[in-house]
Amino acid sequence: MGQENNNREIRKTTIGGQALIEGLMMIGPDKKAMAVRNAKGEIELEFLATGKVSKAETIPFIRGPVRVFKQLVLGTRALMRSAEIADPEENSESDESDKGKKSSSERYSNFALYVSAVVSILFSVVLFMLLPGLIVDGIKALFKIDLSSHLISLALTLFEGIIRVGIFILYLWLVSKMDDIKRVWQYHGSEHKTIACYEARMPLTVENIREFSRFHPRCGTSFMFLIMIVSIIILAFVGWRSRWINLIVRLLLLPVIAGITYEIIRLVGRYDNVLTRAISKPGLAMQKLTTAEPDDSMIEVAIVAMEAVIPEQEGSDDW
Repeated sequence: MGQENNNREIRKTTIGGQALIEGLMMIGPDKKAMAVRNAKGEIELEFLATGKVSKAETIPFIRGPVRVFKQLVLGTRALMRSAEIADPEENSESDESDKGKKSSSERYSNFALYVSAVVSILFSVVLFMLLPGLIVDGIKALFKIDLSSHLISLALTLFEGIIRVGIFILYLWLVSKMDDIKRVWQYHGSEHKTIACYEARMPLTVENIREFSRFHPRCGTSFMFLIMIVSIIILAFVGWRSRWINLIVRLLLLPVIAGITYEIIRLVGRYDNVLTRAISKPGLAMQKLTTAEPDDSMIEVAIVAMEAVIPEQEGSDDW
């Protein structure tokens, strides 16, 4: 199978996804769908509303932050809906207490979804962007480090970056120890393996998909880790300032960092050479914490979600 895979033409697709509770969401160029295995063991497929593509989503370096935010909102909605499908006890209680009413995902307004997305982003910003700076600032104050030297300023910025990466890895490691999350990571693995099989132009069968790697360069984990690296490089040019100026500068530069990182991920996903493989390697290593080998039932769910979003016009999903 491995030799056969090497001889096949590999394509790059824009189709991506997100692991849900007992299921997956897949996003294609024309359709978005989620497949979830319910309590009876059946796979339920639902198509998600496809909004209009805004002008901002087509402009390089601006499209990254906009698309990430929209995906976060959509992912929150899909995650809530998957919980309803997968949890029969919660659904039955909801049916008895809210007969004739809409499901919680339908009642959850767009405003609430946007608020949820903003809160998630703020949590990530505080934990991964602002907290490392505050830690380094505290160390600087404790040891009364003089900032008159540019080398010292650069060293503090690099140290901040190391702390940021360390917090990110620790966070992923702690989350990966949660039993419920382990199944989500397995579905995450099935998403990557299924997309890889599709990119290899092989039939989407459990047997074929099982042979592919659970690691993929165009992954949210790789994107997050690459943001850490890009932030270290950009902030190295900014230098170390006072506490409040550091916080303000990091907040203002975050959209810039996200925009640059998104364009790098696009290049990494499109080209396969020594440079792109080197850029992808750390992010792929991080996926050891955020993916796991799925069982066959999970791959079956991934196939249903994937087949639902494959475009009718061949090539319209080329990366």
